[in-house]
Amino acid sequence: MKPQIAHPAPVVRLQAQAALPSRFGDFTVHAFDVSIDGQEYGAVVRGDVRGAESVPVRLHSECFTGDIMGSLRCDCRDQLETALRHVGAADRGVVVYLRQEGRGIGLVNKIRAYALQDGGMDTVQANHALGFDDDLRSYEVAAEILRQLGVRSVCLLSNNPRKREGLEANGVPVRSMIPIRALPNPHNRGYLETKKLKSGHLL
Repeated sequence: MKPQIAHPAPVVRLQAQAALPSRFGDFTVHAFDVSIDGQEYGAVVRGDVRGAESVPVRLHSECFTGDIMGSLRCDCRDQLETALRHVGAADRGVVVYLRQEGRGIGLVNKIRAYALQDGGMDTVQANHALGFDDDLRSYEVAAEILRQLGVRSVCLLSNNPRKREGLEANGVPVRSMIPIRALPNPHNRGYLETKKLKSGHLL
């Protein structure tokens, strides 16, 4: 596992916010633009998090196939919905939606990796075959969004210890981790095993 590297803080600007009633609870949605990649990011916030400690936080990397299309090859949608239910039932919390499709390799390369997995590779092997590390995500944008929201420390809703390392390397204390576990299905059982055995996920 490669150590997380703290990069200079990107310029993150809050551009809009509004009430967001949802099937998971009542939130305020915040929209940001980010200088480091020119993309727009969203976060939903429950309650008053400004100045708060140990805020339940989910950092969720976008997954077109899972979050939107309901793919059974991963557990992304299950994790997102579980996190939204958890935060929606709490007094306060945040879900940050990060623009890091395919663990940072992008949608086209993720689908190429799918094709290699169809031929027998696991997710890590497929990324390596395409010339990528197994996980290219970084968390400086997430850390800066949390600072903009006024969050002082978090309880991280995640199975991934790299997210904890990434936040702490960028100055956001993580007081605890709350694993999010989804039941495997025949299409993602190998994917989940690879996350556990090769990426150190808490499964």
